[in-house]
Amino acid sequence: MNKLTSFFKTFLLYELVKGLMLTGRHLFERKITVQFPEEKTPLSPRFRGLHAQRRYPNGEERCIACKLCEAVCPAMAITIESEQRDDGTRRTTRYDIDLTKCIFCGFCEESCPVDSIVETHIFEYHGEKRGDLLYTKPMLLAVGDKYEAEIAKAREADAKYR
Repeated sequence: MNKLTSFFKTFLLYELVKGLMLTGRHLFERKITVQFPEEKTPLSPRFRGLHAQRRYPNGEERCIACKLCEAVCPAMAITIESEQRDDGTRRTTRYDIDLTKCIFCGFCEESCPVDSIVETHIFEYHGEKRGDLLYTKPMLLAVGDKYEAEIAKAREADAKYR
């Protein structure tokens, strides 16, 4: 009996008819289309986009060159060089993130003890050449300065889940 039903399902193109019935069911329903550049879809509070480096309110960069983010990065997209300053603190001289390698896992953000490196909600960026997506320390600080209010608001909203 099983072979007979299998033969009729194959002969009558059962899967094709089943798929067409599903298409027909949804053919006349209201379509949901987002006109992207004008309309934005809602983002999760934990969305991970473009990286940024933050500063303290007094203007000093937060990064203490502990190199935890470089160590934890599974894609090895972060390169850090540091030196000791006159006052005994250590700061970065070079902080590069290669966004062509980055997998946006968020490990760098989670490992940072001073909340220096963060991933923003910005997803509209591009590079025309490979080198355009190599973000250096001044570029990351510029992104952080530009979007500090938005970053602080997102961090505050997510604080109770950390």
